[in-house]
Amino acid sequence: MDRRDFLGSCASIAGAAALAACGVASGKQAATTETNAFAALRRYAPTAFGRIAYVQRGSGPAALFLHGLPLNGFHWRDSLQRLSPHRRCIAPDFMGMGYTDSPERQDLSPQAQTDMLAAFLDRLGIASADIVANDSGGAIAQLFAVQHPERVRTLLLTNCDVHENCPPPQMLNSIQAGVAGAYHPKMQRHLDDPAYARSDKGIIGATYMEPDAVADATIEYYFRPLVASAKRRSQLNRYLAALLANPLLAIEPDLRRLSTPTRMVWGTGDVLFPVAWANWLDRTLPGSRGVRLVEGGKLFWPEERPDVIAEEAKSLWGI
Repeated sequence: MDRRDFLGSCASIAGAAALAACGVASGKQAATTETNAFAALRRYAPTAFGRIAYVQRGSGPAALFLHGLPLNGFHWRDSLQRLSPHRRCIAPDFMGMGYTDSPERQDLSPQAQTDMLAAFLDRLGIASADIVANDSGGAIAQLFAVQHPERVRTLLLTNCDVHENCPPPQMLNSIQAGVAGAYHPKMQRHLDDPAYARSDKGIIGATYMEPDAVADATIEYYFRPLVASAKRRSQLNRYLAALLANPLLAIEPDLRRLSTPTRMVWGTGDVLFPVAWANWLDRTLPGSRGVRLVEGGKLFWPEERPDVIAEEAKSLWGI
């Protein structure tokens, strides 16, 4: 290779490296822009349970999107974008999660979260809603549906707690850490080391199909508020501790009478909530509209496949 060819090769390599660097920078900037845009939409509903943070898009009949642990309403951002032409789409943050501001000693149990949702809907003047739920939000959705059946038009349940699998056994170590008031350092580690968060030992690596696509800005938006103060660290621990008692066993008779149209859309790659529990719901709920499987989908697949959420929601809603 002569000197001119060598220099040309170096220039090509340098150009490719520069483009790759620009791509990384562009991706980081896009993720930051996305979280900032979502944060700009955030509103607060004052209730007896505190100031409930939420994002709302669209108009018409309400649809309520319920996130899981340790996420917040940002999980549903792309689903809201797709479904806002058809519904008044609302994604609240649960007490102890996200950007909701609740009293320091507020009860954070699934039942208290259920009661909060009723007060939240009352505050927004919403009589009934379609509910889309994931993870621990799915347990709360089931409680809400049997306790307020007149307020739930439809249920779209993705991988979540069901019957005896509430909480799943793999969560017990984390729950016990919460009971001991010692879970928050684990969350801090995810913030300090996003690469760890995306590894197979981290929360993102364990719950997303493509963890490397989850940007640092997204991790920051999810996890930063959970450790932002002594109050929030305490609430994170107490949220986990409150999951130890299973509230779903007691409502099995009510679920067997629940006629609400319900569709299960379930990722097959989720070790916490296997497909067998979607099938249990299908057999148990009189209003079941069957099960759709998302091949390889881990716990938080709805964030990665909002097209599937939108397609299934519109079908369930008769659109």
